[in-house]
Amino acid sequence: MSEINCSVGVFAYNEEKNISFLLNALVKQRLKKVNIREIIVVSSASTDKTDEIVEDYSKRYSHIKLIKEEKRNGKSAAINLFLKNAISDILVIESGDTIPEEDTIEKMVSAFECSKIGMSGGRPVPVNSSDTFTGYMVNLLWRLHHEMALVSPKLGEMVAFRKIFSEIPPESAVDEASIEALVTQQGYKLAYLPEAIIHNKGPENIADFVKQRKRIAAGHCWLNENQSYIVTSSQKSLLFKLFLKEFFKDPPKFLFLLATVCIEIYCRVCGIYDYKYRKNNPYKWDIAESTKNPCNDFLCKHGEK
Repeated sequence: MSEINCSVGVFAYNEEKNISFLLNALVKQRLKKVNIREIIVVSSASTDKTDEIVEDYSKRYSHIKLIKEEKRNGKSAAINLFLKNAISDILVIESGDTIPEEDTIEKMVSAFECSKIGMSGGRPVPVNSSDTFTGYMVNLLWRLHHEMALVSPKLGEMVAFRKIFSEIPPESAVDEASIEALVTQQGYKLAYLPEAIIHNKGPENIADFVKQRKRIAAGHCWLNENQSYIVTSSQKSLLFKLFLKEFFKDPPKFLFLLATVCIEIYCRVCGIYDYKYRKNNPYKWDIAESTKNPCNDFLCKHGEK
């Protein structure tokens, strides 16, 4: 079997606290069947040291490149810049505030040995502690995301896909879901790879949690209306079964579970209202600042600055 080439796109806005750890994790990937031909960082009008750090890495590693956007046009527009410049037929994209395990790209890209697979994704695992209520909510939602994806693939945070389109809708606030739509509408299948781990950082406070969840709910409304695509997490019957499973697994956390359900319903209602009645499509969203505070103990295990 010949080597599978891929290009990796990283999308950053003021990621000076995490970008060096992410680039270290990417250059240290353990690869057998896969070859990373290039790592392209699209920095969207960063005002901190993100660009400076990436430029320093590009001097040390010739396959690391930086594309600067003069102004923020949204993540989907940044992905389109990557699509325009990437040289490989298999593309990997991830946010600048995530960190993949050392074999994640090998596992995700190897999925394309099957010609029917058009897109693959790994399992996002938050670094947030479950000891706080917000940390519990973050871990619960990503745990449910995992359970849903095992039933019907729902991919996020870091995905790989075939370069079978030239752009995604720049107005999409849910870029991975928009890519899912484009891939499946061309007859390809999705592959969820739970053993391919991506570490991410969820919100640390309820305000940021609500901001993030409202934006996603509005984005899913836009997706349904403009790309005729409904994500797995919109299946109410599946969600109900998974919440019941969660309750029986840990009854003492019932109040936390109930509160999370109420907050999620509130966020979805607000997101739908924002999109349908206030005509707000948050494809250039406000940053949830607490997600930009890296977990130093965790990050230090994944490379030095």
